[in-house]
Amino acid sequence: MCGICCSVSFSNEHFSKDLKEDLLCNLKRRGPDSSKQLLKSNVNYQCLFSGHVLHLRGILTAQPVEDERGNVFLWNGEVFSGIKVEAEENDTQIMFNYLSSCKNESDILSLFSEVQGPWSFIYYQASSHHLWFGRDFFGRRSLLWRFSNLGKSFCLSSVGTQTSEVANQWQEVPASGIFRIDLKSTSFSKSVVLKLYPWKYISKEDVTKECVNSLTQISAIVPTFVSVVVNETKLYLKDPVVPLNMMLPQAPFDIHRNNISSIPPTKETLQVFLTDGHMKEVVQQFIDVLSIAVKRRVLCLPGDEYPTPSEVLKTCDRKANVAILFSGGIDSMVIATLADRHIPLDEPIDLLNVAFMTKEKTIPTSLNKKRRKQKNCEISSEESSQNAAAAAAAVNPDKQFSVPDRITGRAGLKELQAANPSRIWNFVEINVSLEELQKLRRTRICHLVQPLDTVLDDSIGCAVWFASRGIGWLVTQGKVKSYQSSAKVVLTGIGADEQLAGYSRHRVRFQTHGLEGLNKEIEMELGRISSRNLGRDDRVIGDHGKEARFPFLDENVVSFLNSLPVWEKANLTLPRGIGEKLILRLAAVELGLTASALLPKRAMQFGSRIAKMEKNHEKASDKCGRLQVISLENLSIEKEIKT
Repeated sequence: MCGICCSVSFSNEHFSKDLKEDLLCNLKRRGPDSSKQLLKSNVNYQCLFSGHVLHLRGILTAQPVEDERGNVFLWNGEVFSGIKVEAEENDTQIMFNYLSSCKNESDILSLFSEVQGPWSFIYYQASSHHLWFGRDFFGRRSLLWRFSNLGKSFCLSSVGTQTSEVANQWQEVPASGIFRIDLKSTSFSKSVVLKLYPWKYISKEDVTKECVNSLTQISAIVPTFVSVVVNETKLYLKDPVVPLNMMLPQAPFDIHRNNISSIPPTKETLQVFLTDGHMKEVVQQFIDVLSIAVKRRVLCLPGDEYPTPSEVLKTCDRKANVAILFSGGIDSMVIATLADRHIPLDEPIDLLNVAFMTKEKTIPTSLNKKRRKQKNCEISSEESSQNAAAAAAAVNPDKQFSVPDRITGRAGLKELQAANPSRIWNFVEINVSLEELQKLRRTRICHLVQPLDTVLDDSIGCAVWFASRGIGWLVTQGKVKSYQSSAKVVLTGIGADEQLAGYSRHRVRFQTHGLEGLNKEIEMELGRISSRNLGRDDRVIGDHGKEARFPFLDENVVSFLNSLPVWEKANLTLPRGIGEKLILRLAAVELGLTASALLPKRAMQFGSRIAKMEKNHEKASDKCGRLQVISLENLSIEKEIKT
């Protein structure tokens, strides 16, 4: 993973040879292993390229990379399949080699159509003065743009900065396809024209329709001096996944809806489905394709460098290369079980479990703890979570941080330990006080969540940031010790709920509009996942110099699930804890999981108890004042910290 940036200016007046310090700092946090800048000057424009690398595979390759013809490439991605990259090779260099050999636009589009894995990129073609950029089909890697000075300058970057300028806000580059800008032409025309090469499935009738929709949506978010047009050659990228199967059953499907209460949410109920030969085969196919997706995301990682023979034997001293955002729910449990299949047995796996402090009812005790928390929070919040709140939790963990996700997380840990007692499972209890949340939201998290700005974005963004930071406590055999995860790869279960009807809104849609409505809801969920979740989560996790990986959004996993009729993925005539994500629950049973296979969906913001921690009457869709750069709330927090 990397932090990539390209700053373009069409006038000397607005050109700077260096990025602003805060933007450079944010990029370096994403790529701590190598930093490099490259300036390309032309009589009509200047481009400053900045690359910051998190080294995860092959030979460390500094970015930006440049060839003998002056072409420049910045790559923030992972090639998991589609293009051959050997274990010892670096995919940045492989991708650049292919790009350098492309003879025309069609070759470039063919190349990116083949790549399976998350990516965003910036590519400068010197001979044509073209700048190409874009994000993968799902938008699993962040890329932002900002247009300034009436089109005389613009910037592309993995991450933005805090800004109070209303007119020059950062925005997410839509994951609608690949964009191209003619820098030479733009310098003369005084207006910015973005040419779009959209993602398309083979059907040519849909191309025009979907392009018009994409153009309308993109045009609505860019300044008036920026126009977006479809490329005149009508070329497009090939969708990496098959379309969603919208088929409906011939027989009525809601026959059992009135008998929901009579069906017990038990493992035996799930096992009845597995007596059907076809369903059992489908579940096994799902396990196989998801297992491969997990395998691709946990292997070929840089381990401990040159361990001595004595170190090799000390399994307890080995550091984890892989961490999992872990609530003990069905998604994270299945990912952990499959990761256990592929990660070497002598390598620990970090299970990152976050909890936010719940309010105490006993006034004297909470007052004393609050005073201790405030005192310690002033010392250091960024470098360590060893504040009074976390220490109190270590002494008495079942009170202040006994949130739902902590309870199910510990239960899940016991299941994993029973399944493989030889593995070291590091269950990292990450405890966050209100003071620490408010301080680090203001100083670090705020700009990572932006340009998203709702209460929901704030809750999930903060929860994921603290969880992926990995600073917390290990409680083993009654002993408590502080711990910081060193894993550079963080697996997350996002994508499971969207594809398998895991949200309550899916059940509401099914009850009001049946399977046809449910299909449309799932289609919409996948279509908006890039703008709703993935860019934000990539920025938040990447801020720790770690890479987010999403097994449920592997192209082959999505294609497999898209190919199934909806009733083989979920059965919302059944009660919560069984009906939603049915195929995943059946997979969990086949993998040997027990209680976790029956846990109903609980959103991270509620399971960690960050939701309504500060305000009780907010709606998830409300604009969140706490994310605004300049707000009375932030000013009051800053004043409190200083005093």
